[in-house]
Amino acid sequence: MAIKIDQKIKGYNVVKPEDKAAGPVAPPAAPAAAKEAPKAAEVIQMHESLERPETLVGSTYKIKSPLFEHALYVTVNDIVLNAGTQYEQRRPFEIFINSKNMDHFQWIVALTRIISAVFRKGGDVTFLVEEMKAVFDPRGGYFKAGGVYMPSIVAEIGAVIEQHMKTIGLIHDPEMDESTRKLVAEKRAAYEAAAAGKKAAPATTDAPAEASNGFPPGATLCAKCNTQALVLMDGCQTCLNCGYSKCG
Repeated sequence: MAIKIDQKIKGYNVVKPEDKAAGPVAPPAAPAAAKEAPKAAEVIQMHESLERPETLVGSTYKIKSPLFEHALYVTVNDIVLNAGTQYEQRRPFEIFINSKNMDHFQWIVALTRIISAVFRKGGDVTFLVEEMKAVFDPRGGYFKAGGVYMPSIVAEIGAVIEQHMKTIGLIHDPEMDESTRKLVAEKRAAYEAAAAGKKAAPATTDAPAEASNGFPPGATLCAKCNTQALVLMDGCQTCLNCGYSKCG
C-alpha cells in the first residue's frame, strides 16, 4: 500500500521487524559539545558611542600660575567601566577648566572640548600628556612649587592630566630603585656637607638658606626630570632629585 507524504522529510530511521517487537527506539542523546555553552561576560571598552551616565566620579585640581591673575580649576570626570567585575576600570570621560580670568576663555573652552572628545574616543589617550607638556610659551615659562619648570600653562594642564591618569592607574610611573635612591641621598649629603664647609670659613657671613623647592640655591634645571636640582659635583653636573648625571 502506497502512502503519500505531504510534509517535508527531516530525517528517517530503518525499522526492522525485530525492532518493532522490542518497542519504540529512543532518539539518540545530543552530544555534550552540542549543549549551549555558558555565555562569557561582556567586557565593555571605551568608545565614542558610549552614553554618558547620570553620575560620574572625578577630581578637581588647582593651578596657580604667575601667568594668570586668578587660579585655574581643572576638573577631570571618569566613567567606571565593568563596575563590580574583575575588569572594572576608570577611564577619563570629560574635562572642565574654570577660572575668574576670562581673557583666555575662548581657547580654554576649545581645549576642553577637544580633550573630552579624545577621551570619549577610547584607545590609548595617554599621548595627550606628552603632547601638552611639549607646548612652550614664547614669553617664557615659570617654576611651580617644588622647583619643577613649566614651559607654559598648557604644559601644566597636561601635567595635571598626567597626575590624574597616574591616580586612576592609566599611567604607571616607574619607581626609583633602592640603589639609585641611596646614591641620590649620598650625593645630596656630600654636596650639602661641602657647601656647609665653604660657608663656615667667614665668621660674619651666614650660609644662605635652602631654596624654597628643597634643593640647594643655585641649582639649575635638570633635563631629565625638569626640576631645578642640578648641581656641580666633582666636576660633573648631577641632579639631586632623580640622580641624572651628565658623566653617566
